[in-house]
Amino acid sequence: MKDRFYSFNNYLKKMFGERIHRLSLDAGFSCPNLDATLSSQGCIYCNNRGFSRFAYTNSALESQIEESIEFYNQRYGVKKFIAYFQAFTNTYASLEELSKAYEVIKKYPEIVGLTISTRPDCVDEEKIKLISQYTKDYLVWIEYGLQTTHNHLLENINRNHTYEDFLKAFRLTRNYGINVGVHLILGLPSQNHNQILEDAKELASLDIQGIKFHVFHVLKDTPLEKMYEQKRVNLLDKEEYVKIVCDFLERIPRFFVILRLVSDASDKYLVAPSWINRKQEVIEAIKKELEKRETFQGYRLTDSMKTHESTGCKSK
Repeated sequence: MKDRFYSFNNYLKKMFGERIHRLSLDAGFSCPNLDATLSSQGCIYCNNRGFSRFAYTNSALESQIEESIEFYNQRYGVKKFIAYFQAFTNTYASLEELSKAYEVIKKYPEIVGLTISTRPDCVDEEKIKLISQYTKDYLVWIEYGLQTTHNHLLENINRNHTYEDFLKAFRLTRNYGINVGVHLILGLPSQNHNQILEDAKELASLDIQGIKFHVFHVLKDTPLEKMYEQKRVNLLDKEEYVKIVCDFLERIPRFFVILRLVSDASDKYLVAPSWINRKQEVIEAIKKELEKRETFQGYRLTDSMKTHESTGCKSK
């Protein structure tokens, strides 16, 4: 078997016939978990500087887009792009502010897609309606930071939303035909293997279109950094992570797009584990583990779930 999981790259090549690159953007929005609406400390692991190139730079969206397009075009020959509103919470603003930010992509014919990363407690019907208008001309995804389906684990990381909040946002989003991606963190404090498999089982039953895996990792200037220094948290090693991801992949439908297999972080801010920045090495280890098992994404599901296809994933 050539492909043992449905990668985002394969999904995009199938849809557009060429390489597509995502442009990570900071639109200047905040987050209710940072501005004291819910909390002022944020999630225990959060430091946007660790993963978002333009976070806190106050650079205009046009400048971010143009600089990124030029870089990826010259270095990799990429000609089409997805605008990825990544930093902070990208539906946490008024409709007018959101529309102004999203409308910027219309200035660039090279942009063929729009991805919006947000919290499930920061959407409502009017915001979803606004985003749905872009599905006529762009490939549109909303990525929700769920992290786990277990509410007590969400409390442990000071997430300040529930799984039920996610389900409400997910159903609203799918009602408008927008693709839903789910962010999951593997290796959370006190999380056990069975709970991760329960996450897989629960998400496999939903009409989501993609999953993005994160490794629980420590960034500088976060509450988690202090916990790590005090030896209050344990982190997965590479071998443990590889096995857990493979266990998860075997239990989700074959048509779920794997938006990312492993997270990474800026060397400037990453405390541990260092292996996450050897990204290609980890991906190859996952492929080899699936080959060794002679399994693949969806292997442990019933035939009906393996062959059912989602109604999402619309293109231009």
